[in-house]
Amino acid sequence: MATGEVRYCSRFPYLCLKFTLIAYSTIFWLIGASVLAVGIYAEVERQKYKTLQGAFLAPAIILILMGVVMFVVSFIGVLASLRDNLCLLQVFMYTLGVCLILELTGGIVALIFRNQTMDFLNSNIRRGIRNYYDDLDFKNIMDFVQKQFKCCGGEEYMDWEKNEYHSCTAPGPLACGVPYTCCIANKTTVMNTLCGYQAMKYNRHEAQKIIYPRGCTNAVIMWFLDNYTIMAGVLLGILLPQFLGVLLSLLYISRVEDIISEWNSSADVLLERPEIEFASKGCCRCYPGIESDA
Repeated sequence: MATGEVRYCSRFPYLCLKFTLIAYSTIFWLIGASVLAVGIYAEVERQKYKTLQGAFLAPAIILILMGVVMFVVSFIGVLASLRDNLCLLQVFMYTLGVCLILELTGGIVALIFRNQTMDFLNSNIRRGIRNYYDDLDFKNIMDFVQKQFKCCGGEEYMDWEKNEYHSCTAPGPLACGVPYTCCIANKTTVMNTLCGYQAMKYNRHEAQKIIYPRGCTNAVIMWFLDNYTIMAGVLLGILLPQFLGVLLSLLYISRVEDIISEWNSSADVLLERPEIEFASKGCCRCYPGIESDA
């Protein structure tokens, strides 16, 4: 009885990588679809009120862009891993790698040029403050940040001078005041929405008796520095899945290339020895090999 070894009958590494990559791509494909759906819904609602047209100040647009990128890239990953398509696998891997590098580069550049980054953030917040009552998205975000982080405006509370209703030259009770979300918590049960009345007429020392005068940009950054473990967790949550995707893709591409190489070698043997058949053993189908002959 002549016996020959059947190659790739034990394919656990290949199958493990394949199903792991399929699961990884499918999860992020579904997440991308969900983010895209939420973004589209939010944008439709935003357009009903004709709110501010600006990507930085419109979370709906940011969600749509993120959703489209995640959906398309993840779909490529699902299709590539299902079909063992080397070209699509490489596109998936390189796209994830480029996104990862861009995020890391952006973070490093923002840290190196932190003063310019702060100026950029503050200028965009002032743009939002100018349209505070017209852009419901920005208004809700600004109110939440001011209440949560106990701050007012972007760089400082005087940023509210940019708003036409809160400007000191404006008519009405809001003139020279700030929104109630800047105020120190009221002692009364009923919220006083005019608690920031005439606050911008006071200097910083006097204003801090009724409002939080520090800017929200500094307040948020200080909160992150004080809670560095949370910040590290957020960064890992963003970067680690992408790195894992690049690593899985690289390993799977190498495995598929090995299998193709072995397959081509087996095809050459088949041409020389037609008695070799495709074998099926147990739960796995093997690549061409030599069956035992009685």
